[in-house]
Amino acid sequence: MGRKVTLATCSLNQWSLDFEGNLQRILESIEIAKANGAKYRLGPELEICGYGCADHFYESDTLLHSFQVLRKLLESPITQDIICDVGMPIMHRNVRYNCRVLFLNRKILLIRPKMLMANYGLYREIRWFSHWNHSRRVEEYFLPRIIQEVTGQDTVPFGDCVLSTKDTCLGTELCAELWNPRSPHIQMGLDGVEIFTNASASHHELRKADQRVNLIKSATTKSGGIYLYANQRGCDGDRVYYDGCAMVAINGDIVAQGAQFSLSDVEVITATLDLEDVRSYRGEVCQPNMESDPKPCHRVKVDFSLSSSDDIYLHTHQPITWHFHTPEEEISLGPACWLWDYLRRSGQAGFLLPLSGGVDSSSTACIVHSMCVLLCQAIQDGNSRVLEDVRRVVGEDTYCPQSPMELCGHMFTTCYMASENSSQDTCSRARELAYQIGSTHMNINIDMAVNGILGIFSVVTGSWPKFRAHGGSPRENLALQNVQARVRMVLAYLFAQLSLWSRGKPGGLLVLGSANVDESLTGYFTKYDCSSADINPIGGISKTDLKSFLLFCVQHFQLPALRGILTAPPTAELEPLTDGQVSQTDEADMGMTYSELSVIGRLRKISKCGPFSMFCKLIHTWKDALSPTEVAKKVKHFFRMYSMNRHKMTTVTPSYHAESYSPDDNRFDLRPFLYNTHWTWQFRCIDEQIPVRVPLLVTPAGGKDAASEVEPSQTF
Repeated sequence: MGRKVTLATCSLNQWSLDFEGNLQRILESIEIAKANGAKYRLGPELEICGYGCADHFYESDTLLHSFQVLRKLLESPITQDIICDVGMPIMHRNVRYNCRVLFLNRKILLIRPKMLMANYGLYREIRWFSHWNHSRRVEEYFLPRIIQEVTGQDTVPFGDCVLSTKDTCLGTELCAELWNPRSPHIQMGLDGVEIFTNASASHHELRKADQRVNLIKSATTKSGGIYLYANQRGCDGDRVYYDGCAMVAINGDIVAQGAQFSLSDVEVITATLDLEDVRSYRGEVCQPNMESDPKPCHRVKVDFSLSSSDDIYLHTHQPITWHFHTPEEEISLGPACWLWDYLRRSGQAGFLLPLSGGVDSSSTACIVHSMCVLLCQAIQDGNSRVLEDVRRVVGEDTYCPQSPMELCGHMFTTCYMASENSSQDTCSRARELAYQIGSTHMNINIDMAVNGILGIFSVVTGSWPKFRAHGGSPRENLALQNVQARVRMVLAYLFAQLSLWSRGKPGGLLVLGSANVDESLTGYFTKYDCSSADINPIGGISKTDLKSFLLFCVQHFQLPALRGILTAPPTAELEPLTDGQVSQTDEADMGMTYSELSVIGRLRKISKCGPFSMFCKLIHTWKDALSPTEVAKKVKHFFRMYSMNRHKMTTVTPSYHAESYSPDDNRFDLRPFLYNTHWTWQFRCIDEQIPVRVPLLVTPAGGKDAASEVEPSQTF
């Protein structure tokens, strides 16, 4: 009858500038699509070169190699008899565009440049590309010689156009165009386009997947149609993890869903759908609005059908219910997949983590354990590529992991770095967790190194600094804490380089960091301490979410050692113990709780609040717990800490991007790192809004507002 179409979309784990690998993954996806009966295949945004090329997009080599890959695709017998839709950068009239190239049987059908750019949050597309701002306009694009030699074409259509096959009409959106209030699918649908495609490079953030699904469902609910969504997957060389979720929708229903997190480099989703369902839906719901636009879409015609004449017995896909992961599941899966991509592509032999027995380092350890669980499951499911990568990482050609714990022992080294200020409780908690996840664990005492460094200082200056508890000044107290923290970093890198060598094994280890997003926000860490690592899987995750994640791990991974870690007070253990017990706690040092920091962090970044706006919001949010005066103290204290410590973010370890309020200085949260920390004007505006109270006759002991005192410990 010629009314049912089989379409394919995919998630590919592309790697920036890995043209050889990217080509093979594209060809594999096309081969799978054809094997599943598809006549059209959609791939992710900029899949030929990789989305994250950044300033490499400026290089003519990137354009050249992209065209060389396109030529290989055109020449391959795998791409015959299927419409292939691939992404690559193209320069037209000396202007660079982010484009889709549609081709069939060695002929390029059209080139569609991106019209609405992503230029917010992590995205800087306008830095490298121009948007095509000529609605419904199509020009001639002169093909380079290496493509002309294959296609026999001199020019092809370039611009805002759609593809008309013998049985339907197909139109393109690119990533951010779906999120825009002027999404192209609206006008295309009103002009009779029945199939919409979206090639994306959309990254993972906690609690974001439902937004993406709802947008796609809404796009086809309003005016009917079929919507195909393709996305990149994995770490392509940067701080983000692209989380797949390839899907197909029709008339507001999802009918096919790909995985959000997976170790598979290639995942193809196919769906067979009835075009008459689109036409019937529009005939009832959209008929009054389906009038021809004064300037209709430019249609590029192709002598090809997506359907066949004998499709009456072809089964069509029915609506499904989307399964959304909980935030705890997202933390266990996204950063774990990101770590695996980084490890296998870096050529290193595993990870080393300073494991303190606290929530943060334990969270990092559990994520590595989750990675090992995923690897073993993938191998059990027959993923030969994962097994090959595991063997290469561990350096054994015949190795096959027997369990996640056993694999963890090959790939993961943990070490507890004790000092005279460390408690036995944290040591035992770290040792117990390491045993339960299976890591190779070491106990290291750093006192000898600390005393050696202080001895050098004493020889030169004739002075020996003391802790505050022993009569020292705040500056001495801070310096002694910093020495311990920085010695741990030096030792971590030493053991990462040589611990495998000492065991007679090849390779080195990547050092993992474990500072959470809230500590980065306030600068509650020592510059160049154990927060300085190669990569940090939890640097974009809040303390509140990490605690929920560890509670999830207790049951999901059967790790009872985490119960004691969750009930222990967070502490850096850098100051002397009192009667063998911890006397220093993180929240007391910071002057606010982690839950308060999460609220403040979201107001600062997501709600775009400065000190005054934040105060105005928090007096309502916290009205049941704090007076306006107390709220003002909290806000002022936060902004003093934040501004004094912002310089630390210029050197912070590259972290997995998971939160929309991340203070990552690289390209997400662009701020100065030298502030006037007094905020005189802003704080005065706050003070003017605080009700005047009758002063008490008796002045409290000390006479000074503790919240206004910021020790120099905040500045280093």
